[in-house]
Amino acid sequence: MAASFSFSLRGFGALFALLAAGLVLSGCAGVSETIAPAFADPAKYELYDCKQLEAERKNLASRTADLQRLMDKAETGTGGAVVSELAYRNDYVAVRGQAQLAEDAWRRNRCRETPPEAPPLPASPAASAKSGKAAR
Repeated sequence: MAASFSFSLRGFGALFALLAAGLVLSGCAGVSETIAPAFADPAKYELYDCKQLEAERKNLASRTADLQRLMDKAETGTGGAVVSELAYRNDYVAVRGQAQLAEDAWRRNRCRETPPEAPPLPASPAASAKSGKAAR
């Protein structure tokens, strides 16, 4: 009986350790979203103009999406939540902090999105027929 009691005690201890680790990691995930700017240089975007800020915002959005995809992919495997936290969370938090500071500089400078360039209009059939005759 003593052997079965120590085995169940070890099993309970392992279960408790896993639950505690899960709580700690989930607590870290919630805290990291609120302290994201602490991991970025607040003066980094002070001298950027609107064109530079626009490019930087796009790069940061792309990097954030890439890291989110990597974290989601890591979480599908065994022990994925731990791998996701250890491998990608710090980078994700730093990029989110940079994105927030870039966004603040964007608003402070009163920048506006550059409208996408209109694609060139296709040549009309009459114009292409004239150019074809001239080329001969």
